[in-house]
Amino acid sequence: MTLSTSHPLMDGRTANSPLITAYRGGRPSRRPVWFMRQAGRSLPEYRELRVGTTMLESCLKPAMAAEITLQPVRRHDVDAAIFFSDIVIPLKLAGVGVDIVPGVGPVLDRPVRTAEDVANLPELTDESLDPIREAVALTVRELGSTPLIGFAGAPFTVAAYMVEGRPSRDHLGPRTMMHAEPEVWAALMNWAADASGKFLRAQVDAGASAAQLFDSWAGSLGLDDYTQHVAPASTRALDHVRDLDVPLVHFGTGTSELLGAMLNVGVDVMGVDYRLPLDEANRRLGGRVPLQGNIDPALLNAPWPVLEEHVRDVIAAGGAAPAHVLNLGHGVPPDTDPAVLTRVVELIHSIEP
Repeated sequence: MTLSTSHPLMDGRTANSPLITAYRGGRPSRRPVWFMRQAGRSLPEYRELRVGTTMLESCLKPAMAAEITLQPVRRHDVDAAIFFSDIVIPLKLAGVGVDIVPGVGPVLDRPVRTAEDVANLPELTDESLDPIREAVALTVRELGSTPLIGFAGAPFTVAAYMVEGRPSRDHLGPRTMMHAEPEVWAALMNWAADASGKFLRAQVDAGASAAQLFDSWAGSLGLDDYTQHVAPASTRALDHVRDLDVPLVHFGTGTSELLGAMLNVGVDVMGVDYRLPLDEANRRLGGRVPLQGNIDPALLNAPWPVLEEHVRDVIAAGGAAPAHVLNLGHGVPPDTDPAVLTRVVELIHSIEP
C-alpha cells in the first residue's frame, strides 16, 4: 500500500518541510521545533474550549480535537502539530471500559490480569476509528505546509495501564506477568500492539506526515526485559504503518539504557528525554539516526538567561547527530507560561540550521 495522491507528503505540502527534512536526515531550511503536550492545559484557549467536556469526549469530537491540535501551531509557530488524543483512545473505541480521571489519569473498569481477561478483550474495528480519521482530515486541511505527527502509546505502556488498572509508580504488575505468565503477557502485548498500530494507521492514512510511538513507562524495565518481552510488540505496532513510508519516531522516558534496543524496533528518529545529553545519545546510537529532544521541561520556569543558555547547549549537543529536531525531554508542564514557549521557538528559529 502507498499513501493516497492527496496525502500531504504526496501532493507537496509537507514533503520538504523543515520537520520532515530533518526526520529524513537532511538539512532543513530552518531549525525545526515542536513540543510534546504543546496542545493542552498550558493554553488558555484550550481550557476555555474544554469547559464542560471530559478528556475522552474532547478526543472523540473531531472538530474539537482538530481545533485543539491547531492551537499551539497558531500561537507558537512550531514546525509540527501533534495530533491531540490519548493513548487509551484505542481501548475506548474497542469497547474496553476506561476513563481518564482528573488528577489520576487512565482508570479501567476492570484490570486485565488473567488469560481469560486477555481472551475476552474486544477487537478494535476499522470502522470505530472513523472519528480519528475525520479529526485528522479536518486538522490537515487547516495546517497547509505544517506536518501533522500521528502518535500512539507503545504496547508496554498501554499494557501496563491495563494490568494495573490505573497509573502506577513501579509497574510491578506487568513486570511480574511477563515472567510469571509469559504466554498471557505475550497475548496482551500483541493485542495492545495491534490496537496502537491500527490507531496509528488511521492517522497516517488520513493525513499525518510522521508517526511517533510513546513508551512512557519503558524506563521501569531493564534491557533484557525490554528486548525479550517488549521490543517485539513495539515492532509489531509499527509494522501497521511501515508500508506507508512515513518517518517513524520512538520516544520513552527514563530510557537512556534502552536507546539502542528502542532504535532496533525499526524507526527513523530517536527521541531522547532530558536525562541524557544528545551528544552522548548520538554516541550510544552510533551516529546513525536523527535525534529529537531534549530541553528540560523544568527549565521552562527558570529565568530566561538560564533557559536560553540551556536551549543553546541542547542545540550544540544535537549538532553531533545526523539531524536534530528540537523538543522537550518530556511534555509541556501544565503551569508553563505560553509566552515562554513562543520565545523558545523564536530563539531556535533565529539560530541557523
